[in-house]
Amino acid sequence: MRVTGDWLRAAPTQAVLRMLEAGGHSAYTVGGCVRNALMGVPVSDVDIATDARPEQVVALAQAAGLKPVPTGIDHGTITVVADGIGHEVTTFRADVQTDGRRAVVRFSDHVEEDATRRDFTMNALYADARGHVLDPVGGLPDLTARKVRFIGDARARIREDYLRILRFFRFTAWYADPSQGMDPDALAGIADGLDGLETLSAERVGQELLKLLGAPDPAPAVACMAQVGALARVLPGASPDALGPLIHIEQGADLAPDPLRRLAVLGVDGSQLRLSRRQQRRLSDYRAALGCDNLAETAWRHGAAFARDVAALRAASLGVPLAPDTDALIAQGVSAVFPVKPRDLMPGLQGPDLGKALKDLETRWVASGFSLTKAELLS
Repeated sequence: MRVTGDWLRAAPTQAVLRMLEAGGHSAYTVGGCVRNALMGVPVSDVDIATDARPEQVVALAQAAGLKPVPTGIDHGTITVVADGIGHEVTTFRADVQTDGRRAVVRFSDHVEEDATRRDFTMNALYADARGHVLDPVGGLPDLTARKVRFIGDARARIREDYLRILRFFRFTAWYADPSQGMDPDALAGIADGLDGLETLSAERVGQELLKLLGAPDPAPAVACMAQVGALARVLPGASPDALGPLIHIEQGADLAPDPLRRLAVLGVDGSQLRLSRRQQRRLSDYRAALGCDNLAETAWRHGAAFARDVAALRAASLGVPLAPDTDALIAQGVSAVFPVKPRDLMPGLQGPDLGKALKDLETRWVASGFSLTKAELLS
């Protein structure tokens, strides 16, 4: 089988692959780029695997006029920059020791050893500069069937890195055929490895969950996470019940997938995940806005996009469709302009008294459906 595409034909990628081959080494694109190309999914990053040792990669790159950057040299990775584009070139590796979070590795001369230390069969596909696909672990049949399956023994793969539990559900949401069901060996291994999730950093868990929730329809995968006990381990108190209804509402309202919106519908505040300040603030704003039944006010305070999210979240949580007046209420709020300015109350009021008076007037104005004029408010 061969793989092709602009990503593989690109001159910078070909320059790196040919550089390694000209030096007498194997050179393969590997992982996501090959998987996505075979599935007809856009390719973003191109990773390259080789039997050349890091110091050999550096020497070959310099001799070819390319720029080597030792971004992960201790783990065998050199970023080779060609025409301003970086390619991660990693020496074939085999695990020596793992603790569920990180691995001690040795370099290898054999692509087969490199393949068996990866997570899923569909991620252990390699392609050379001409697009010829190498499949050391039987990933092509699984890819064709859209089946996410651990390489070898699922329990062993999970013990090597417990984040693979969450990666399994993420890859299932993105690439699996839901009608085929999930691999029973994988689910059994996950059930046995749940305690290992507690060893993972909140940052790693958060990043993986957001990637999962960004899938077109993550509801079946998240429901399975709940069934096997993984969801409660990483998000105590989370419920997947409203996620499916939210996906349905999103599709009907032409709302693009949004991981934070979907995280909010699980009923958690996200504090366990150590999100960015901006992400955490948005979740907090969602929770506050859900306590307000005035959608027009929400649109006035936060804008149309946020108000539409809140409307979708509220409807999904109640198990009902979006209200027919949703767009009208949002438009009303977005177009409203509070007619009273601080100068209208000065100099009679100053400082905290001024702030309180403005707040009281604003409350009356909102309660009137934004209809009270300045004269009516100040009379």
